[in-house]
Amino acid sequence: MLKLIDIQKTFNAGTVNAKPALRGVNLTINDGDFITVIGGNGAGKSTMLNMIAGTYACDGGRIELDGRNITDLNEVQRARYMGRVFQDPMMGTAASMSILENLGMARRRTKRRTLAWGVRKNEPEEYRQMVKDFDLGLENRLTTKVGLLSGGQRQAITLLMATMQRPKLLLLDEHTAALDPKTAAKVLDLTEKIIREDNLTALMVTHNMRDAIRLGNRLIMMHEGRVIYDVSGEEKAKLTVEDLLKKFTEASKGEFANDRMLLG
Repeated sequence: MLKLIDIQKTFNAGTVNAKPALRGVNLTINDGDFITVIGGNGAGKSTMLNMIAGTYACDGGRIELDGRNITDLNEVQRARYMGRVFQDPMMGTAASMSILENLGMARRRTKRRTLAWGVRKNEPEEYRQMVKDFDLGLENRLTTKVGLLSGGQRQAITLLMATMQRPKLLLLDEHTAALDPKTAAKVLDLTEKIIREDNLTALMVTHNMRDAIRLGNRLIMMHEGRVIYDVSGEEKAKLTVEDLLKKFTEASKGEFANDRMLLG
């Protein structure tokens, strides 16, 4: 469904501060895959997601979506195919707009803009039920401005907005990292539920090895801008944190996982 072919990216190229971020990444994402992405700081995980989303332009390589070359499409053009949830809960919503207005805006994503009302009469009840299913106590607060919500509540609304139009690909960039453990677990459960029920294709970056093993049907590990390990199916189901640490040590030629991975 999505192919990355020899993707290259160097920041500050041609200067003393040049930093290679991706060094020939090759990855095929199949329709229906839920892939967790793990690796140390600076491994290239978030950069890869940004390249897929079109935030950064490729220095080299090719990106294909359903066989179509999208390498030269910008972030706005690719947005019609992809939903995204960021690490920062503040980034996925409009703080000065209500929950209702944010959901109404997400409903009209990729559609032709008109002068009609942003939220139609039959929609509040539909949105109320959607939010109620999240069990966050927001179903009776639809007129509340999103900026007044907690980080977890806001991230849940962002997740709902990102998946409302059933995108071809859902990109999750450490979307629970800024939340407390209890709220993070709840948002992860919601994530898994939405991906499973809507049969979405998803790519989730995480530093938490247990979450990487537990969630999804496939796991990839990155190190120094390359994919160094790709496991799926029964082999992934049998993985343990100890196995993952061993694989990381072997593939990275003896370098150990960083503290954030271990603490995760």
